[in-house]
Amino acid sequence: MEDKEINPDFDYNLFVSLSKEAREKLMKIKPRTLGQASRISGVTPSDISVLMVHITK
Repeated sequence: MEDKEINPDFDYNLFVSLSKEAREKLMKIKPRTLGQASRISGVTPSDISVLMVHITK
């Protein structure tokens, strides 16, 4: 997942399927990759799955 980059301007608030805690932490930390996002406390595996679907489109 380290090679799956996330656009720095990605708006996590657009995805209500992410938990509120995940949206808040992702907006604050702005991880550069899915790997970094997966190591954030409060971001669940299901949140990572949602992100994976949206960034690989």
